[in-house]
Amino acid sequence: MFKLTSSFSPIQEQQKAIAGLVTGIRTGLKNQVLLGVTGSGKTFTVARTIEELAAPALIISHNKTLAGQLYQEMREFFPTNAVSYFVSYYDYYQPEAYIPHTDTYIEKEAQINQLIDKLRLASTTNILTRKDVIVVASVSCIYNIGSPHEYGKFILELKKGEYINRTEIFRRLAQLHYERSEFDFKRGTFRQRGGVIDIYPAYEEVGIRVELENEHITAITQFNPITGEEHTQRPIQKIVIYPAKHYMTDQEIVKKAEAQIRKDLEIEYKNLQKRGKIIEAERLYKKVTFDLEMIKEVGYVNGIENYSRYFEERKIGDPPYTLINYFNETYGNDWTVYIDESHMTIPQIRGMYNGDYQRKKTLIEYGFRLKSALDNRPLKFEEFLRQVPRLVYISATPNDWEMRKSKTSKIPPGIVQQLVRPTGIVDPHIVIKPARGEVLDLISEIKKRVEKKERVLVTTLTKRTAEDLTHYLTEKHVRVQYLHSDIKTLERTDILHKLRKNDYDALVGINLLREGLDLPEVSLVAILDADREGFLRSKTSLIQIMGRAARNTRGEVILYADVMTRSIKEAVSEVDRRREYQIAYNKTHGITPSNIIKPIQAPIISEEVVKEAISSDPFSDIKSDSLTPFDKKRLINTLRKEMKRYANDLKFEAAIAMREKIKSLT
Repeated sequence: MFKLTSSFSPIQEQQKAIAGLVTGIRTGLKNQVLLGVTGSGKTFTVARTIEELAAPALIISHNKTLAGQLYQEMREFFPTNAVSYFVSYYDYYQPEAYIPHTDTYIEKEAQINQLIDKLRLASTTNILTRKDVIVVASVSCIYNIGSPHEYGKFILELKKGEYINRTEIFRRLAQLHYERSEFDFKRGTFRQRGGVIDIYPAYEEVGIRVELENEHITAITQFNPITGEEHTQRPIQKIVIYPAKHYMTDQEIVKKAEAQIRKDLEIEYKNLQKRGKIIEAERLYKKVTFDLEMIKEVGYVNGIENYSRYFEERKIGDPPYTLINYFNETYGNDWTVYIDESHMTIPQIRGMYNGDYQRKKTLIEYGFRLKSALDNRPLKFEEFLRQVPRLVYISATPNDWEMRKSKTSKIPPGIVQQLVRPTGIVDPHIVIKPARGEVLDLISEIKKRVEKKERVLVTTLTKRTAEDLTHYLTEKHVRVQYLHSDIKTLERTDILHKLRKNDYDALVGINLLREGLDLPEVSLVAILDADREGFLRSKTSLIQIMGRAARNTRGEVILYADVMTRSIKEAVSEVDRRREYQIAYNKTHGITPSNIIKPIQAPIISEEVVKEAISSDPFSDIKSDSLTPFDKKRLINTLRKEMKRYANDLKFEAAIAMREKIKSLT
């Protein structure tokens, strides 16, 4: 069912990891850890495991960019299977909120990326129609998207030779949220040309052409929506059109929902009045009444998701319908969740509900929303764990929680290790030096690497320290740059690119030098104030930071510390264990470690790219006050097209740069 395509074959260590995961799942383990060191090929191991199990998979990552990278890798591994991408479809999102102490109400504002919306719809459609499905998702997969039962029920099935009135087709398409558009033919629309109806499914790259004669379907074909050219494949006998939106409701349910909303409004209105909150009561009454009128007239209102509990006929406190429900509805328990970088992703999943609850609670307290808004939410962590059949936590540094959940008396154990890199590179050698005089010693160490044309990463505890150290090193003629959260995403990518190009000798950062950073030129990682116990100097953080030196055969880590903290002892012990394991493996298999050779590619987005994107417009100096209204509108349209193009290519940093420029002009 799943066919993996790759020029690589798994090495012995990967084969053991694959066998361990597969056996664990088949023997009924719900929780397993894949503890794989940086550069050991964890993604390839997961792909092989999916192929071996021949069961659908959901891979969850903690941010869009890493999810995009995983999606591209999985598409390359499984070109003939249904690999989908499911992340938040907002290019820009400002949630509804109220700040009591300043009496500030912030209305929900969102800009939906239509191409990502298409990928989300393709994900759910694939799940409902295929068994060879891999979905790569961000944590947005635990948010409400409507009932899979209702979504799957709302379909338009067309068969060649079937007797059907075209008006009936139009009516059904409208119910599926397709819009009639004779001129602007795009996803989620349909049009009529004589006896031909063209439909552009919201989740496909091709259009569907339905030819009718005397109210009989005579032909069904696929065609290119841009050129109109029909695909030269065998005629289609039957086609199923799925909805253009996830959120689907029956009209009878809408009527019942309206009645219940009005009852709850009356109860909450009186409750606010009893508590002396007259203004809040009037505000709630006006807002909900207006929303109901809008829903009745146009079928939609901004914030309609806050009434989802009524439309989905859920009870108070019931979990929302999420992507997880689509998997369960279709596959039962025969599917697997893989949590990428679990030490980051699990805390994010755990924290989503609480943040959403606090914001909604304030809105309800001040009369902006009914209490039902609390049920439009992400899954609680316990609900997530309860709903998924089995989990594989993937990390170089899994947290204690994942390790405890995966420890079991069953055979095999739930913790699978992958401590070998195919390149043979061992974990870096660790040196501990006194914190006194650390900066002067650091300069000396940097100069040693400069002579060898290698690079250095330096981590500090604060932004201020990073900046001050950068200025000091610059005065000492070290080519250095700092990297922390005040640096825009666009500039961060460019700085890393320049480090690899040898424009810099060193980077100074805080905790950004961790997951997903692949810099083979770096041979030294220096950790200042390593003995300051805390999150930034915890065992997990230290191992992650040390891993940045594991791409070079001469990798070394210097810890500047006067005290051997518990975190330092545990991190050093774990890295030494992994180092010895790789050395023994290399000796047994006759492997000579070799540096990773990674081409220095153009950054995802740089200043030059932004300038190039903007140069398509005749205005090079983009200042809002220097443009006429016409010129400004023209420029914004140009930038918006570029933003959508970058988002389509999964270059989110570039899309963000375009979005920020648009915001500065409006």
